[in-house]
Amino acid sequence: MAVLQDFSLDMKTDSIIVYTDGSCNPKHSIGGWVAILFIGDEKKILSGVVNKTTHQRMELVAVIKSFEYLANLQIQSAELYTDSQYVVGISGRKLKLEKAGFVTSKNKPISNVDLVRTFVGFIETLNIRFVKVKAHRNTSELNFNGEADKLARKIVREAVNKIIC
Repeated sequence: MAVLQDFSLDMKTDSIIVYTDGSCNPKHSIGGWVAILFIGDEKKILSGVVNKTTHQRMELVAVIKSFEYLANLQIQSAELYTDSQYVVGISGRKLKLEKAGFVTSKNKPISNVDLVRTFVGFIETLNIRFVKVKAHRNTSELNFNGEADKLARKIVREAVNKIIC
């Protein structure tokens, strides 16, 4: 279930910036995802925990949840910052994936096909500029990737502690 930290939003602004990250404990297959959205001067944090997952799925879920949120607000464009080459790579391979029917050369579904299809559907309707950032850096107030990473890892840690304690 997603946790929302709500702030009042001024929908008159065109400045939408999103930072996403995902984390996973492979031993327990528990993952966490975080999306930090800046809509004008306001900040909103979306997050959640998922069982039976992988790191790549959590990276995609974080982005998809931010897209869902933006779409619900009828926001059509944003800049999305991620440290995930996987996410950025999918956005760059959209046409190739669609042409191949989301299957590999061995005629098997690509990894995470369900999430990739959802992701591609959103980037067809939203105007998203993807920006690849270095992982886990919080070198300035303009880069919240470090905060997203810490929150995602905390979510995973807390979920794992619940099952082992």
